[in-house]
Amino acid sequence: MTETWREGLRLKLEDFVDTIVVSGAKHEDVFDLIIAEIGNLRAAHDRDPDPADDRPGTEAEEPSNEWPGALP
Repeated sequence: MTETWREGLRLKLEDFVDTIVVSGAKHEDVFDLIIAEIGNLRAAHDRDPDPADDRPGTEAEEPSNEWPGALP
């Protein structure tokens, strides 16, 4: 397995942090919040590893024929 995804992740994180710092936040505050949010994401993943399955509207529903003009 190549390590390119790790390098890409690091570059994206650096860019993300820099974008927030340029808008006025302190590096330390950004790092602290990212660490807290990663903990929240990990806990959410432990509860539900595939939340996309739970999103409404992700499955096509069959049309209902339960209306007054529907044929039997």
